[in-house]
Amino acid sequence: MRLAVVSPFLDRQHGTERCIVEQIERLAFQYGWRIQVFSQNVDQVRGVQRSAPIAEQAGGTIVWHKVSDIPGPHLVKYLWWFVVNHLSRLGNRWIGKAKTDLTYSPGINCFDADVIVVHIVFHELFSRLSSELQLRHAPLKSWHLVIHRRLYYRVAMLLEKKIYRHPRVRLVAVSSLVASQLKSHFGRTDVIVIPNAVDALLFAPDERLKRRCTIRKSFGYLDDNFVLLLIGNDWRKKGLDSLLQALTLISELPVRLLVVGSDDPHFYQQRVSDILSRHIVRFENPSPDVLSFYAAADAYVGPSLEDAFGLPILEAMACGLPVIASIYAGASEFIRDGETGLILSDPRDPSQIARLVYRLYKDGSLRKRMGIAASHYVEANCSWDQNASKTRDFLEKILRDFRRS
Repeated sequence: MRLAVVSPFLDRQHGTERCIVEQIERLAFQYGWRIQVFSQNVDQVRGVQRSAPIAEQAGGTIVWHKVSDIPGPHLVKYLWWFVVNHLSRLGNRWIGKAKTDLTYSPGINCFDADVIVVHIVFHELFSRLSSELQLRHAPLKSWHLVIHRRLYYRVAMLLEKKIYRHPRVRLVAVSSLVASQLKSHFGRTDVIVIPNAVDALLFAPDERLKRRCTIRKSFGYLDDNFVLLLIGNDWRKKGLDSLLQALTLISELPVRLLVVGSDDPHFYQQRVSDILSRHIVRFENPSPDVLSFYAAADAYVGPSLEDAFGLPILEAMACGLPVIASIYAGASEFIRDGETGLILSDPRDPSQIARLVYRLYKDGSLRKRMGIAASHYVEANCSWDQNASKTRDFLEKILRDFRRS
């Protein structure tokens, strides 16, 4: 199989991109596929080669064709990427560098994708966040950010409507939640669900505990601090506002919050200084060493307003951390409430978040039982080998269908 993968960037620091990296490494080196990656940046991909012709008999290779980038706001960069990756692939086909059987895209990156892995449905996201994206709810100095975000969502929704309704484009959902959203918004009843997975050798209780003391000291946490972790970009969507409000309701506890992501923390730092002591909340940029964040934590809290999957929830479970997951996160499908984690039914309710955090803080035996049960479940049911095998079978079926038709 010769597979073109179209993604703005690939690395192991971001959830969606980490999923694609895990898949293509296995498709190339376990199944002998020829993978051609069209990206603006590629990092931490095993065995990747820079743009070069691949002999027809060659197998088990990943070749990166670099696509140009420009500075500017996210919407401008996205539109540039959308146009230029088409031109790049057309040019490489013309000079014989990129003959492929299928085009595989995580999200909306091109019009000609044969298979799209849907990690987010913008129609659903906008419906949940539209009330919060009103200018009257934002300070004057951040109006430009609100306007930009609304424009970006509108463009994404326009492309969703154009692409997802086309019957030739095959859709893969990362969770049953996403599959139901695709059916609701676009009438797609043929969506296959292939959930994301976890590297259980890396994200393991023993590995986390081995690094716990050193990492907590490096972050300045005391032994009696109860550290909550939240990982992800777009912190508003991840429910950070409600989580900060919840912390004010349990301010008597030695709770600390570690927030990891690429968002600009300045907006939240002002809010933190208004309602909490600054030392309670720590903001960190993403790191290739994702395990260090889990090693520092006592529990993972994901009060997402909308999250197609929520890979950090699954990684935290694999590490043996107790988790609180929003019912609006796809990964909540893997949680048996009270056994492998706690389900948050209303992520906009700070009092409910506070009650669940308080429950975990007070009950050490519950945290231990929940963490053990969660890690065992993830190890048995959520491996990347299983994910890659299902992805391979599906893509090979699609290619057979295309050739027959």
